[in-house]
Amino acid sequence: MNESIKVKGNASVANVSCGFDCIGYAISNPGDIITLSKKETPGIDISISGFGSDSIPCNSESNTGGKAILSLLESLKSDQGFKLHIKKGIPPGSGIGSSSASAAAAVFGANELLGNPLSLDELLIHGMAGEAVASGGFHADNIAPALFGGIILVRSYAPLDILNLPVPKNLFSTVVLPDMTINTKEAREILPTNVPLKNAIEQAGNLSGFTLGLHESDFDLLGRSMVDHFAEPYRAKLIPGYDTVRDSALDAGAIGCGISGSGPAVFALSNSLKQANIIGEKMADKFEKLGLASQVYCSSIHTKSPKILE
Repeated sequence: MNESIKVKGNASVANVSCGFDCIGYAISNPGDIITLSKKETPGIDISISGFGSDSIPCNSESNTGGKAILSLLESLKSDQGFKLHIKKGIPPGSGIGSSSASAAAAVFGANELLGNPLSLDELLIHGMAGEAVASGGFHADNIAPALFGGIILVRSYAPLDILNLPVPKNLFSTVVLPDMTINTKEAREILPTNVPLKNAIEQAGNLSGFTLGLHESDFDLLGRSMVDHFAEPYRAKLIPGYDTVRDSALDAGAIGCGISGSGPAVFALSNSLKQANIIGEKMADKFEKLGLASQVYCSSIHTKSPKILE
């Protein structure tokens, strides 16, 4: 059995406009890389490098990767110790699942080193425990796609019910990350605690339409369904020029466009990689005119679990 492992955890887009806290998909880049090694004494020793490393706690109870492993070990009644190094390729506060990528890669790697006692489905709750450190609650719309890959629907949290949705072959993602951060907990606090019945009905219809659109590869239906009545009206003001950036994506041929997670990353879906790149250029240009540099990530939907690296 191996004594150490290196694993890549992928970024993810959550909410996908109409699926607040219940829809998410994985993207190929960027990603976090964790190196995990067994040690003879209990506990988890954590070190961090890369984006935002100075702001991320190394205490295992407060670190998303460390907490995910602790949850796993507690369920197995194991006192195995680990050394965990997290190389952050996803900036914290980016809206593309920075905390989930670390948690998914860490719990996946620990399970591998322990001889795979748990299935991916069983690992999810431990990844959620890690994610909760950053988000302030148990949410699976980032951690589930980071762990399983593909497009995920969280049908229920009590009991937890996770469904893999179809991924049309010619569906591509664009993510544009402006040079700024948004705190996930603060972005949740600005949301209303009650939703008008009219908005709830429209959101339910959009979520249903989006799901059916994936099943039938009906991109027109996807686009009509990608309207958010829950979070975007409140979070848009946190991103400078958001409406202009979104409109530039739609004008460039995007199927739909919205805020990724809590933001500030903005995502768009399209029907080809060429179109995805054009859309990314247009969105980045709008941010640049607002004085914000940005990073563009274009790819198909990533359909694999965390990758074990050589």
